Amino acid sequence: MGKSLIIYFSRAEENYSVGYITKGNTEIAAEYVKELTGADMFKVEPLVPYASDYRTCTEEARQRIGHAPIKNNLGSLEAYDVIYVMSPIYWGTFAPEMETALMGLDFTGKTIRIITTHEGSGLGNVVSDVSRICKGARVDRKGLAIRGSQVKQSRDRIAQWLRSERR
Repeated sequence: MGKSLIIYFSRAEENYSVGYITKGNTEIAAEYVKELTGADMFKVEPLVPYASDYRTCTEEARQRIGHAPIKNNLGSLEAYDVIYVMSPIYWGTFAPEMETALMGLDFTGKTIRIITTHEGSGLGNVVSDVSRICKGARVDRKGLAIRGSQVKQSRDRIAQWLRSERR
């Protein structure tokens, strides 16, 4: 297996079931993936930060669907074979900024594996949305959905899921 990259969105502050946190649930999961795979990381950050309270944040996310500017764009994916797309579930799919980050990149020949954090939405529509956006990629349809309230205890589960990709 070649070089891999984690593209993730994560948000601290107030989260649905874990209260106020200083590090986002998806970032914790992304760090586990990095530790276990040695993958490079790219954090997708909104140009305009979200509100710190959960309800306002989710309403802002709904308003950003289809137009969510980000601070920095990814460059070429040429050096990577495997891309991990990781995000919390907002309104049934990944954070709107993830779509902005993925649009226009060349995914030809890449393998994409998906991890979401959620509190009941599972993978949502992320697999189909990633498949639609990331033309030319082989999208692993068996993503991993982790409850945000359980993410700190998810390292072994992530390791097991990562091992399953090699079978």
